[in-house]
This record gives sequence, C-alpha cells and structure tokens, in this order.
Amino acid sequence: MWAERIRIIALLAVAIVSQAVGNVLLSQGMKLIAGESQLTLSNWVSIFLQAVQSPSILLGVGFYVIFFVLFAAALSRADLSFVLPAISSEVVLNVAFADYFLNETVSAIRWIGVLLISIGVGLVVQSSPRTFGIAGGQDTMAEGGR
Repeated sequence: MWAERIRIIALLAVAIVSQAVGNVLLSQGMKLIAGESQLTLSNWVSIFLQAVQSPSILLGVGFYVIFFVLFAAALSRADLSFVLPAISSEVVLNVAFADYFLNETVSAIRWIGVLLISIGVGLVVQSSPRTFGIAGGQDTMAEGGR
C-alpha cells in the first residue's frame, strides 16, 4: 500500500514539474509574440504561425504532453478525487516559477493563497489514493458500494 502511494506521488510530482515547466515556456514564447504584434482578426493566422514555429512554445507543448501522459497514468492508479487535488499543487510551483523565471511580481495575498492550497494538498496526500479495488482486488464500485 505504501509503495503504491509513493509511486503515485512520484508520478504526480514529475507530472507537476512537467506542467510548470511547460507553463513557463509557453508564457515566455507567447509574451515574445505578443510583444511583436497585437492579436486582431486580420493577423491571427500570422500570430498562430509564429507560435507554432517558436521553440519555447513547442517545448512548452511537449512538456504539456508529458504532463498529460503522466496525469492519465496517475488516474489509472488512483481516484480522481485524490489525483486532481494533488495536481493542484502545480499552482504552488507555477507561482514560484513565475516569480523566479518570469520575474513576475507575486503579491503577499497570492502567496497566502499558495499556502492555503499547500495545506489542502497536504491533507489530500495523507488520504488513501484509491478508495476502491484495494482489498483483494475487489472493485467496490462495481458491487454498488461507496
């Protein structure tokens, strides 16, 4: 049971880092494009073509794909009600990355929000990652129980 929980948490940790790195890369790439031109109906195709040719945007999308694969793998091993709140810890990493890598000003109220999210994630991680199918390989949901 503990080994499986550690595997799931490790899987989620790599997914969270992948998503945060993808967010930073995507943000950097989009800010470079937005700095060059404003999005209007007449130039959206041009901006789209710039976006799909941007190395940082393409890398960001690649990290999103990694995140999605790991997220799907985590969902195959744990309940959505465990995985989704645990993934919410990505907010913490995203705010820290925005502050450090993107030089964004993060207010005290945002850091307090991050602290509250961290407390919630800590509570979720203390619970069992799977509420069905643990004992004897039985799926209690298939039996109608909850």
